Amino acid sequence: MSYANLDSVDGADKPKAKTPRVVIVGGGFGGLAAAKALRKAPVEAILIDRTNHHVFQPLLYQVATSVLAPSQMSAPIREVLRRQKNTTVIMGEVTGVDKAQRCVFVNDVDREHVPVPYDYLILATGARHSYFGHNEFEKFAPGLKSVADAVAIRNKILSAFEQAEAEENVDLHRDLLTFILVGAGPTGVEMAAALAIFVRTSLRSEFRRIDPTSARIVLIDAARSVLGTFAPSLSEAAEAHLQKLGVEIHLGHAVEKIDEDGVLVAGERIASKTVIWTAGVTPSPAGKWLSVETDRAGRVRIQPDLRVPSHPEIFVVGDTASLDQDGKPLAGVAQVAMQQGRYAGKLIRRQLTDKKPPKPFRYFDKGTMAVVGRGYAVLQSGKIHMHGLFAWLAWAFIHIQFLAQLSLKISVFLQWGWLFLTGQRGSRLIVNYQQSEPAQTTPSPAASPKREIQSTRLETTLTK
Repeated sequence: MSYANLDSVDGADKPKAKTPRVVIVGGGFGGLAAAKALRKAPVEAILIDRTNHHVFQPLLYQVATSVLAPSQMSAPIREVLRRQKNTTVIMGEVTGVDKAQRCVFVNDVDREHVPVPYDYLILATGARHSYFGHNEFEKFAPGLKSVADAVAIRNKILSAFEQAEAEENVDLHRDLLTFILVGAGPTGVEMAAALAIFVRTSLRSEFRRIDPTSARIVLIDAARSVLGTFAPSLSEAAEAHLQKLGVEIHLGHAVEKIDEDGVLVAGERIASKTVIWTAGVTPSPAGKWLSVETDRAGRVRIQPDLRVPSHPEIFVVGDTASLDQDGKPLAGVAQVAMQQGRYAGKLIRRQLTDKKPPKPFRYFDKGTMAVVGRGYAVLQSGKIHMHGLFAWLAWAFIHIQFLAQLSLKISVFLQWGWLFLTGQRGSRLIVNYQQSEPAQTTPSPAASPKREIQSTRLETTLTK
C-alpha cells in the first residue's frame, strides 16, 4: 500500500486544510475513553482494534460461567462511536510504530504492514495473560481476556458435564468434574465462586447419571492469601465465603506442571480435565515498538502527562503504561485506563484549541471490589472496608453503570435479577465455531478484480 491523500477536496483548486490526525490503538477501556474525549476536538480520529467490539472485561467470567451471553457485555465499537463524525473505526492489528515517520503499521484481512500516519498517537493496547515463563501451560490452561476465551471456557465447562453424563467408567467422573483455577486474584475468586454456585444450583437437577454437586472447584495460588491486594480482613472474609461455597483453596505453592491430565502443585497431582488460568497478565509489545524505557514487566515508562519521554506526540495509557503515584505504580485496572484515556484526549483537545493544558495526571481511586458469589462481595475504598450483600449491591450498580450502552445496562440488570430470583442462567449453549467447507475449491476469475477494488478502497481509507 502507498500513502494516499485522505483529505477531501472542496472543488478542483481548493484543497481543504489538513486536520490533525489522532490514531488510537486499542478499543478497550483506555482507547474508547480517549476517543470519546476527542468527540468535539478539531481532529480526525482513527481507532484501530483487532476486533470490531469493545469488551467489558470484568464480566468475562460471567460469560464463561453462563450467567451472561457474550452480547450482554460487549458492544460494537462503531455503534458506540456512531455519533462521532470525526472518528473512523478500523478493524486491523497494529504490528509496529515508526516514530521517525510518525506512522503505525497495520495488518488487515488482505494486506500487511500498511503505514497509517499520525500527528498524535495514543497506545491503549492492553495486556494478555502471562504464564510467567511457562508458555507450555497455555495449551492446557486457557486464559480469560477476550469474548472468544470466555466462550471457549464455557464450552469446556459445559462439555465436561456432558462427557461425564455419557461416560460409562464411573472412575473417570471425578477427573471430568474437577475444575482447577490457577490464580486467586479477583478473576480467579469471582470465577471460582460463580462456578461453585453454577454446579450446585443451576445444574443440580438436570443430569440423571451424575451428581453435579459432587464437582470439585479448586483454587490455587502461590500467594499466602486470596485477593492479595485487598485488606487482610476482606481477604479472610472472601476466603471464608469461598470455603462456604465448597471451593477448595490451595495457597502458598506455585503450580509446577500443567498437562492434559491435571496439575502438579507442591508435589501433589490433582487430576482434572479442565484447568483455567487466572493468574497474571503481561503488557502488549508497545515498549518494543517504541524502543523506549520500560519497567521490569515490559510496560512503557511514561511522564506525568502520559507522554513518552522525548516524544510529546505519543501517549501510552492503561495496562501498557507504567506510572508511579505517591511512590507506587498504578494498578492495571479498568478505572486507571479510563481516566488516563480521558486525560490524553482532553490534553490533545486543549493543545489544539490553544487552551491551558490540564494539570499532570492523577488517578482518583474510586475503590476496588470483587464479587464472591450471589449476593456477596468485598469492597475497599480508602478507609471503607465492606463485605456482604451491601457490597454486592454496590458492585452490581457500579458495573452496570460502566457498561457501554443503555441496552446492555437494561439487559444485564434484568438477567441478574432473574438469576437472583430463579437461578436460571443466560447462555448455556455449547457452540463450536467451525468454518463450512467452501462451495468452490478455486476462486472464480471474476473475483480477482473485485478484490483488488476493495483493497484499494481500504488503502485509501487507512493512509494519507
